[in-house]
Amino acid sequence: MAVQVQTDAAVTTLTLDTPHNRNALSSVLVEELTAGLDAAAENPDVRAIVLTHTGGTFCAGADLSEAGGSVEGRTSQMLGLLRAILETPKPVVGKIDGHVRAGGMGLVGACDIVVAGPQATFALTEARLGLAPSIVSLTLLPCMSPRAASRYFLTGEKFGAHEAEAIGLISEASTDPEVTVGDLLDALCKGSPQGLAESKRLTTASILAGFDALGTDLSDRSANLFASEEAREGMMAFLQKRPPRWATVEL
Repeated sequence: MAVQVQTDAAVTTLTLDTPHNRNALSSVLVEELTAGLDAAAENPDVRAIVLTHTGGTFCAGADLSEAGGSVEGRTSQMLGLLRAILETPKPVVGKIDGHVRAGGMGLVGACDIVVAGPQATFALTEARLGLAPSIVSLTLLPCMSPRAASRYFLTGEKFGAHEAEAIGLISEASTDPEVTVGDLLDALCKGSPQGLAESKRLTTASILAGFDALGTDLSDRSANLFASEEAREGMMAFLQKRPPRWATVEL
């Protein structure tokens, strides 16, 4: 199993559990995570969903080992996963205390509430691979400040939980995410199913409108980028642990 699913009382916890590839967004992981969200959404006893991880990485982004498969299928699958997080009527709380990269950032943006611990780091590294944060921009641009989005989309710099909180990417930087998330779940579980669903609908409506308007175009653009010669060089360089061709440019 790539995703561990546990329901305790009114909370379903979905744990990304493929530490061997840093919880990369493989087709299996995306499929299982989407199924876990759907099952929690249909369970009348569940009030909230926690999205968390095993190991030192929350999610490393796309599984580059699958780069030879159907690019269109992978981009469509990712678009569907982000929409599923937004459309589920249950609040989704991200509990992160590890590294978040590239496509994993889209999951963070899609969550309703995100708590990150002292080991959390964040980076949008797509531009370094000849790619762009195409699909994940749908969830990131609505929550990040415009200046921060411009900087981190372009530079690929790494930043920590306190900076992530300051720019709106996460809800809270916590020294103890377990305790902080526990307090949030106590508050969420006081809400009625209808109250939670309709309140969430208000906060996600404009983001979902962006999916409707731009989702297909961004998915196509992402697929084209993944299939490009420059991206193939970037991904190969990453897998071979060497600098890509353009990294030799001297300023």
